[in-house]
Amino acid sequence: MIDQDVTSFFQFLMLEKGLAINSIEAYRRDLQRYTVYLSLHSVNDIAAVTNQHIAAYVRHLHGVGLSAKSIARNLSAIKGLHKYLLNEGQVTSNPTENVNLPAIGKSLPDVLTFEEVELILRSIGPKSSTDHSNLFIRDRAIIETLYATGIRVSELIALKQHQVLAEEQLIRVFGKGAKERLVPIGVPALNAIAVYEERLRPLLVRGHATNGILFLNRRGKGLTRAMIWNLVKEYTRRSGIEKEVHPHTFRHTFATHLLEGGADLRAVQEMLGHSDITTTQLYTHIDRDFIRTEHQKYHPRG
Repeated sequence: MIDQDVTSFFQFLMLEKGLAINSIEAYRRDLQRYTVYLSLHSVNDIAAVTNQHIAAYVRHLHGVGLSAKSIARNLSAIKGLHKYLLNEGQVTSNPTENVNLPAIGKSLPDVLTFEEVELILRSIGPKSSTDHSNLFIRDRAIIETLYATGIRVSELIALKQHQVLAEEQLIRVFGKGAKERLVPIGVPALNAIAVYEERLRPLLVRGHATNGILFLNRRGKGLTRAMIWNLVKEYTRRSGIEKEVHPHTFRHTFATHLLEGGADLRAVQEMLGHSDITTTQLYTHIDRDFIRTEHQKYHPRG
């Protein structure tokens, strides 16, 4: 039923509105996510959609890291659909009118563009000509991993060597509540980790008991949240980017770049490891090959 309504709306956009193909495709992606969300929440008739559903969906997009601009575009497509159906007499009310939306523009942290991510990565190097510590090798692997996987800082500093499944291009992550998930990781990040493990990590270990922790400090111990925060701040400063960038920015950037590229919303939510009981529990059995394909297809460094 909903699919028929959406198809009718697309025909209206093409035949009567004369929208360009690119605009039609943008509408198609946005409305596909919307209808999947409705279906997962047992809404199978467009006439049953309420303003509470709309507000919840906007909060949902905000929660998975979609940029404010993209949320506005999604909402525009949804409003267009419901307005069309009301005008056609298919429904008796428009649930997108007078929706009290959260202040997403103010609360959503800055998201980096792909070019800004590249600037930060290119800024990684020795602090000076007399700096022979080679810690920048570790730092590059860290930032590549944050952007490639969208994992939390707590998950990054707890990551162990055996959790990196290089051949499968996956990492095994233990998130909140010790919940395990498999997250795809691209070749650039895997290469950076391999260089770090070969050239620097053995020098940092120096006989210390590391318990297999992947990323180590100068004394062979695990890193802290503050250390990750400081290195991100340092390389952002070097890159000349004036946005406020912190480790969690890479998590939002990861999700935003995938979603804006057209990745499946369920796959991205699984990669992020969200704990929202009304959504994430529905996605725990997504095939890992499908998730990996979505990552490789839509992540800029996949």
